[in-house]
Amino acid sequence: MDNFYTDIPELRFHLNNPMMERICELKERDYRDKDQYDYAPQDYADALDSYDKVLEITGEITADVIAQNAEGVDQEGPHCANGRVEYASGTKQNLNAMVKAGLNGMTMPRRFGGLNFPITPYTMCAEIVAAADAGFGNIWSLQDCIETLYEFGNEDQHSRFIPRICAGETMSMDLTEPDAGSDLQSVMLKATFDEANNCWRLNGVKRFITNGDADLHLVLARSEEGTRDGRGLSMFIYDKRDGGVNVRRIENKLGIHGSPTCELVYKNARAELCGDRKLGLIKYVMALMNGARLGIAAQSVGLSQATYNEALAYAQDRKQFGKAIIEFPAVYDMLSTIKAKLDAGRALLYQTARYVDIYKALDDIARERKLTPEERQEQKKYAKLADSFTPLAKGMNSEYANQNAYDCIQIHGGSGFMMEYACQRIYRDARITSIYEGTTQLQVVAAIRYVTNGSYLATLRQFEQVPCSEEMQPLMERVRHLTDLFEQSTNRVKEAQDQELHDLMARHLYEMAADCVMAHLLIQDATRAPQLFARSARVYVNYAAAEVEKHATFVLNFDAGSLSDYRK
Repeated sequence: MDNFYTDIPELRFHLNNPMMERICELKERDYRDKDQYDYAPQDYADALDSYDKVLEITGEITADVIAQNAEGVDQEGPHCANGRVEYASGTKQNLNAMVKAGLNGMTMPRRFGGLNFPITPYTMCAEIVAAADAGFGNIWSLQDCIETLYEFGNEDQHSRFIPRICAGETMSMDLTEPDAGSDLQSVMLKATFDEANNCWRLNGVKRFITNGDADLHLVLARSEEGTRDGRGLSMFIYDKRDGGVNVRRIENKLGIHGSPTCELVYKNARAELCGDRKLGLIKYVMALMNGARLGIAAQSVGLSQATYNEALAYAQDRKQFGKAIIEFPAVYDMLSTIKAKLDAGRALLYQTARYVDIYKALDDIARERKLTPEERQEQKKYAKLADSFTPLAKGMNSEYANQNAYDCIQIHGGSGFMMEYACQRIYRDARITSIYEGTTQLQVVAAIRYVTNGSYLATLRQFEQVPCSEEMQPLMERVRHLTDLFEQSTNRVKEAQDQELHDLMARHLYEMAADCVMAHLLIQDATRAPQLFARSARVYVNYAAAEVEKHATFVLNFDAGSLSDYRK
């Protein structure tokens, strides 16, 4: 690809969504920075032009540097010596190119050296980078951890740490431990207050820490002696300059080789509290994880784009029985399904990002002044939508990335099993997306209350009222029927009043909701831009119908008496 942004017209389409005008108005505070910073936008059109130019630069660097280094980075990987990490040579080149282009601290206010970008165009940058090298995407996109420090840190911490991230320093979030993976309330890294030096000291071990030798770390640790649950955990900032943390080893992973996944040993490491004590897991990690989950959704969409690029190019070039294999129905069926899942997943990703943008901007405004009643209502509405859509975006896009990577190798046939083809690296890289930052099973846990309380159903019924083109009307009718099946299935599970049955059916209901949501979003996109999305809308609704009807058959015909068959 010549440019990983301009070569994908679907990205510019999502950048120009009508919701962006409200997002820009809130993020730019009615464009008040224009008199203080010469690079601040004058108005909405100027803001969109700025985002477009930065995305084009990101796409160019991704094509010219990151994509060129991807195979070398995958083979070399990072190294660990004397308790420190050294990136692969290609990773160093990638980071240098991004820093020189000013692509760090993108969402931070200009007073700290940031670009004051909304989450949506930043998420597009993350997708673009991941399409070339998902492992490097981990390192670069962890700058998003600064959002949590900005949200919950104090002004002194803002002034000391945010400019460093904007200047190109790296971040990590140190959450998991050998005995605390998904169960973060079991974290036992010990935090004790050092009265003599007026600081906190951290002692213990963290495991599976992405980019674990970063410059700045957000660390979840147990500050309340004698506690065993989430109420005893606080969030801390650790600065690598202060020392006290060594890398014991870099994990030998299946994929994302360029991203160092580390085991860290904290030995009396100096740290400072971020926010209030006891809210580390209850409040701060939840915010941190929601941002990370949106990031993995973007990484997953980038990987799906990569699978489509590789599969399409190979199918067009490879000839069998006297013609290109793309002409065989078995192959173009797989290709069209990859593209439909890509377009549907991307629509869900950016709808979620726009919801996040509005509520986060209003949260930030609330730190400056009291919100009006209308703004409070708007904030509440979009916070709920963001909270309900994030587990759909992360869970479904990570599953699609894996499915698409599988089909990409299948289209390559025997060649796909050979290490010289990029599809094997994409396949290996995709596998982690449905595991880290909360497995798909945990995304179901996060989402299921929005199934049972009717939130998803209400959203789907609202989507049915959105006007669509005449061409899309038959699809709209089909999705309305799918939503009816989702409603019937949900009622069936709720009426049973059996928690075990509820938990067993959760994944089925989750996927039904997600399939219907994505079908609606694609219909909306195809109404606005049929040349880009009409084919995918038709393919995806066919696919979604098969999936929803399958799940509905399972749920509606399930005999609660057979629950014992599913137990060990």
